[in-house]
Amino acid sequence: MTLKKIFSGVIMVSLSLGAHAQTLKQEKEMQQYFEQSLKGSNSITVKTKRLSVKQIDSYRASVWNAWVKANQSVENPYTLPALDSLGAERKSAWQLPEELEPHATLNFYYGYKGVKPQKGYPFFLYLHGSGPKDKEWATGLLLAKRFKDGPSLYFIPQIPNEQGYYRWWQKSKQLAWENLLRQAMLNPDVDPNRLYVFGISEGGYGSQRLASFYADYWAAAGPMAGGEPLKNAPVENLSNTAFYFRTGANDRGFYRNLLTRFTSEALDSIKQLFPNDYKNYRVELIPDRQHFIEYDLTTPWLARQTRNARPKHFIWEDYEMDELHRKGFYNIVVNERPDAQLRTRYDVNIQENVVNIKVENITYTTLMTDPMFGIELKFSRAYAPATRGNFTLFLNEDMVDLTRPVTVVVNGKEVFNGKVAIDTKNMLRSLSVFYDSQRIFPAAVDITIS
Repeated sequence: MTLKKIFSGVIMVSLSLGAHAQTLKQEKEMQQYFEQSLKGSNSITVKTKRLSVKQIDSYRASVWNAWVKANQSVENPYTLPALDSLGAERKSAWQLPEELEPHATLNFYYGYKGVKPQKGYPFFLYLHGSGPKDKEWATGLLLAKRFKDGPSLYFIPQIPNEQGYYRWWQKSKQLAWENLLRQAMLNPDVDPNRLYVFGISEGGYGSQRLASFYADYWAAAGPMAGGEPLKNAPVENLSNTAFYFRTGANDRGFYRNLLTRFTSEALDSIKQLFPNDYKNYRVELIPDRQHFIEYDLTTPWLARQTRNARPKHFIWEDYEMDELHRKGFYNIVVNERPDAQLRTRYDVNIQENVVNIKVENITYTTLMTDPMFGIELKFSRAYAPATRGNFTLFLNEDMVDLTRPVTVVVNGKEVFNGKVAIDTKNMLRSLSVFYDSQRIFPAAVDITIS
């Protein structure tokens, strides 16, 4: 070998080692950023990097690796135990914050059925009904072991408290679900595009609410023997979430059959407006059945559904659930809500490199109220264009062509036209908001509504 080739080889090795060291340094800085984010602080700024389209995949992997390490290093009381068979019936528990719900211990079973698929297990969250909580929890385990949905992985919680706290959507439980989604996304044994929520009776109400509120995470949802007023679970949010709703046709308790029919009518109506969306739903009012129905049909149907994590069209009704709002939905993050007193509807539509967004404030009017319990049953809505507010639109290379100019139009007004910067800061922020391996967005546009 000539001396020239030896020197050339030494230089190449040195460059390679230098690049590796630089990558490790960047990952460490990103890990520290995520650690502060997980602790609720923004005190650390990380040196971000402009990228080319060809660099996106490698940097996305580095960002995810830093996120995983940050989650491993920051103490978290809401982690999942080591995987075990559901048949082992291992009990675990999370202690929810006292200020959100007193004496709230969320007991749960967590276990798998069958051999893990190559992409990871489908993940089921099952919510039980409102009988005595020990009996309901035990029944949930029996049903989960019986259902023909394997291979699968189950999280089966027990409601912490009864009486006024017997609701799966209250803010104490929202904390649990957001941590559960984060843990599921971190788990290499879970398929991030096959997460499902379902439940029976009170769990039917809960799963219907969670289906709409967290629709961007679920591949599908399956409430049974429930029936929420649509104000609590707008069907608009389900444009890309499969939905299977089953209630007895004679289940008149709390108007469950009537409210299930209203949900069916609302889905049929919005499908007429958007025939390319809302395609994958089934709502069944089961003849001659009251509150008890066949439960075994739901999870096999759910298990066949897969999430589209980055749709090119969706509608999001941003509403509060027990006084809390989501930070964002799919690929938008709200920095300043248009009206603190009203709900907001975002209609995001991407065609080629044009992003058309309608942002509207919503006013509800109650049309039908139950005279016995005062339950608001039916509503009309009025929409008016938002005149203020600020949000971030995140973009991915499979949503638009990032090598070409992008046009963003909000309420008929062009607010951006040009090349979108591809930067690691967008990856960091989107991951810190959504916790989602499928939504590490390299590009973003900040939009102020005026």
